Amino acid sequence: MKIYALMENIPCEPQFAAEHGLSLYIETDRHKILFDTGASGAFADNAKLLGVDLSQVELAILSHDHYDHGGGIARFLAENDHAPIYLSAHAFGKRYDAVGKYIGIDPKLRESGRLRFVEDILELDDQLCLYSCNRQAKKYPLDSAGLTEEQDGVQKPDQFLHEQYLMIRENGKKVLISGCSHKGILNIMDWLEPDVLIGGFHFMKQEVTPQGNPVLDQAAQVLREHETTYYTCHCTGQEPFRYLKQRMGDQLRYLASGQVIEV
Repeated sequence: MKIYALMENIPCEPQFAAEHGLSLYIETDRHKILFDTGASGAFADNAKLLGVDLSQVELAILSHDHYDHGGGIARFLAENDHAPIYLSAHAFGKRYDAVGKYIGIDPKLRESGRLRFVEDILELDDQLCLYSCNRQAKKYPLDSAGLTEEQDGVQKPDQFLHEQYLMIRENGKKVLISGCSHKGILNIMDWLEPDVLIGGFHFMKQEVTPQGNPVLDQAAQVLREHETTYYTCHCTGQEPFRYLKQRMGDQLRYLASGQVIEV
């Protein structure tokens, strides 16, 4: 299986565009998949540099309905005339960041005719399955990090019901793709136990002080207890990544814009 980082916060080489966003192209032995589209159409420019033909993508998946993951959907629809886009049935909510800025996706996308709404679990075939884990009990508390959703005119902490994860089973290995892990990376690992996890951990607001950081210390300890290889990116944050890397070693790796890995 090959994973192409079409968009991420930092470039692996100067010729690749980078932005606060995430987009991955995944080739299994049977499928060509687009997972998220970054904050703009720039992921498609990086795809061309990497020799990825977006017109050949069979299906696209939106991990959750924040702009930095779905901002490039319109560009994908222009580049590809047939692939369905799978997103949560809870998508198109009114989402805001910690300072009240709207961070949802364009409501006009509903009119595309290409959207497929997913409830809790959708088994696409014996290789691909989407999970929301909305019905799963949380072993670790959910931290909304100041992100909110509007309900009946009132802004409340986002519960991230609109977030879903892609599990790929190939050659006896379980590879889990997560956008931002808003429900908590430790919860996600507890629920799904993949052999490889690729995605953001949403630790970018965790400050590392000379005394350390107890949230990151716990994360490193719990993540190391799993026999999993992690490729993280995007919302993990550079400083938290370095802190975790010191404690997790080669079990934790970074995936930058333009990078290609095989798992």
